[in-house]
Amino acid sequence: MEEDRVEDAKKTILIVDDEEPIVNLLVYNLQKEGYNTIEANDGEAGIEIAFNKKPDLILLDIMLPKIDGLTVCKRIRNSLNIPIIMISAKDEEIDKILGLELGADDYITKPFSVRELVARVKANLRKAELNNSNTKIDNDKEKYNEKDKIIRIGELYINLDKFEVKVREKPIELTLREFEVLKYLANQPGQVVTREALLEKVWGYEYYGDIRTVDVTIRRIREKIEQDTSSPKLLITKRGVGYYLSSKEKEQEG
Repeated sequence: MEEDRVEDAKKTILIVDDEEPIVNLLVYNLQKEGYNTIEANDGEAGIEIAFNKKPDLILLDIMLPKIDGLTVCKRIRNSLNIPIIMISAKDEEIDKILGLELGADDYITKPFSVRELVARVKANLRKAELNNSNTKIDNDKEKYNEKDKIIRIGELYINLDKFEVKVREKPIELTLREFEVLKYLANQPGQVVTREALLEKVWGYEYYGDIRTVDVTIRRIREKIEQDTSSPKLLITKRGVGYYLSSKEKEQEG
């Protein structure tokens, strides 16, 4: 009975990759870290297993038989809020950008350091677990004041517990990672945050050189919250340093 409980507590990782040596390497190292693993060798099977098994995290190769990884990412992200780490032998910028824009949470290139990949898996699982626990907070008005978790910055409205964002009263759909970036910046309006700090605090791992990951995410947020992305009023770039949310007209309720 105790063994069953331990087994249930393990996180399950779906590996979608058609290269057997890579799959074997990932299975060995992830199981050694205490994770359950399930595998799919093509995009079609990856989608089917993701929807049937609902793993805790997906490691997804881009170059796959039947359905490519970018399409797999898009289909899964449309219905499931599962952390997705894209894996590819191609280090072209376009692949990285497309993967992130389609909803991937992270990106790593082959050949990769197993230590780095495991660190990213742990960080993404930790972040997802934290966000899931936040959604289960008791909403009893006597125990919890919802207004304490609402931030207004000009026309931007953020409900930290309900994961809601509105601009000019219009609901904005953000990915979990986009919301986390916006929330982090909103908690310190007017303060410039470096890309390296965002990688560490929001993505949850030490800086590995993927600054472009932050830039792409910021750009996607801007496209959703700014009226004119060429002249942003809310999410501002401090050239050569990082990003910040304008503190003008900030109002913290509660």
